[in-house]
This record gives sequence, C-alpha cells and structure tokens, in this order.
Amino acid sequence: MSKKISILVPIYNSASFMSKLLEAIDAQRKKSDWNLELILVDDGSKDGSYEKIEELSKTYHYIKGIKLSKNFGHQIAVKTALSHCTGDYVAIIDDDLQDPPELLPNFFEYLDKGYDVAYGVRKKRKESLIKRICYSAFYKILKGMSDIHIPIDSGDFCVMKKHVVDNMLKLKEQSPFLRGIRSWVGFKQIGIEYERAARYDGQSGYSLKKLLKIAADGIFSFSNAPIRLITLLGLLGFGFAVVYSSMVLFAFFAHDIAVKGFATLAIIISFFSSLILICLGIIGEYIVRIYNEVRERPYMVIEKTINI
Repeated sequence: MSKKISILVPIYNSASFMSKLLEAIDAQRKKSDWNLELILVDDGSKDGSYEKIEELSKTYHYIKGIKLSKNFGHQIAVKTALSHCTGDYVAIIDDDLQDPPELLPNFFEYLDKGYDVAYGVRKKRKESLIKRICYSAFYKILKGMSDIHIPIDSGDFCVMKKHVVDNMLKLKEQSPFLRGIRSWVGFKQIGIEYERAARYDGQSGYSLKKLLKIAADGIFSFSNAPIRLITLLGLLGFGFAVVYSSMVLFAFFAHDIAVKGFATLAIIISFFSSLILICLGIIGEYIVRIYNEVRERPYMVIEKTINI
C-alpha cells in the first residue's frame, strides 16, 4: 500500500503482553507492505508499560511512544494519539488484541472504495450477562436521546482518512466521547460487523466508574434530552398539583369533608423533593461541563515521548 498507515493504540498496564501485540501488528505490516507509523500512548500505567515501549522501539523503528503524566482515561489517550498521527489512513485499536490487526486490510479496502470512515460493529459481546444488558441499554438510550445517529454496539475500533481526524480534532472538548464525535463530523461512513476476540491477557482498565463516566460523556455531550426531561417533569408535576388541589378543594367546599392524610402529604413532599434534587443534579452536570470547558485547561499532560 502506497499510503502511509497510522495505527493508534492506547496503552494501560499492558507490559506483559505488549510484545504479542507488536508481533501481530508487525506480521500484518509485512504481509500488507504497510508504510507504518505506530503510536503507543501510555495512559499512566503502573506496570512499566512505557519502559516496554522504549524497549520495543529499538526493534520496531516505526514506533512512536507517548507517556502521559497520569491516567487521564482511554478517550483522552486516543485523542492524544490522534493529535500526533500523520498517516493518510488512521486506525484505532485496543492494546489487548480484541481488535485484531489482521482485520485492518479489509477495513482499509472500504476507504479505497470511497468511504471516509469504516467502524467496527460487534456481532456478539463476550462480557457477562449483566454487562451485556447494561451496554445494550446504554446504546439504546443514547440512540433515542442523541441529536445525531450513533450506531449501536460500535466502539472506537475504526479506520479513518486523515481529513476526518483533522475535523475531529477541531472539537476541543475536555471530556470527549470519540465515537460520538466521529459520527458528528459526518462524511461517508460505514459499519462493518466483526467478531471481537477474547482479551489476550490482563484485566480491562474499564472500571464501573470509568464506564459510567463514558456513558455520561456520551449522553450529556450529544443530547439536550435531560434538560427537556426536566421541563416535561415540571409540566406533569404542575398538572398533578392542579388536579389534586381541585379534588381537595371540591371535597371541602361541596361536601364539607375535612382534609386528612398526613401519610399522603409526606409521600408527595418526599417524591417531589427527590425529583427536585435529581433535576438540580442534571442541571449541575451541564454547568460543571461548561465550567470545565471555559477554564481551557489542557486535556492532558505529556511527560515523555519517543520518536515524536
């Protein structure tokens, strides 16, 4: 292939199996005759992953390494890699070989045919039943609430042309949801089903807290539905209050029935107080995100680099 290929890999505690990752990438490089640039971003690993990158860069001359000063998160690590890539075709894969490098030539063929983005769509998830239910619910909620079309079960695994990357980087968001940004910028895109392999080794860096953060980033970055929901709840609550008050006043004046029901009153107060706090939380989430953006802090800090 005459075009330059950039493969971007966020690295987190992957020292034990990084050699296998490089062997798989290099085997495909030789088979496809790639002019390759491999960008490995160490996202604050604690197992000597960056030292492993330094070691491997002596064998694989096309490696470019970046060490972040702490763990900024998967999406930030990918965005950092995107901002340093120079290839005509850009691929994003994970470090655990769940997105096998041997799939990339088939994906690149779609770019040759005129598509700007080819993204992977998982045929079947291999996580636990609870995780699969949560993922399915999240994508369906996001699809229903989002102002743009975000495909169900599409992750960050994809290939893109360089002009798509350049346009994605124009969005200076502090908490990027990259698959949403990828959809937002548009261009000619296609989803390709693939069988995601089992994790080669180690434990996933995605804790429940990190998964919830990504879910919140996706919903709050690409939907105004939570704010609109508050308005709808307010209208429903107002309607309920008018009907209930009318019933109480009618019973008192028309039938001289004394108003009783401390338990009912306590339940109503508790319900609407909780609803108010939830609404304030939703509004607060948007305000915090606005605050994070206007501070204009850098979204990451680079500690060291190799061949950059």
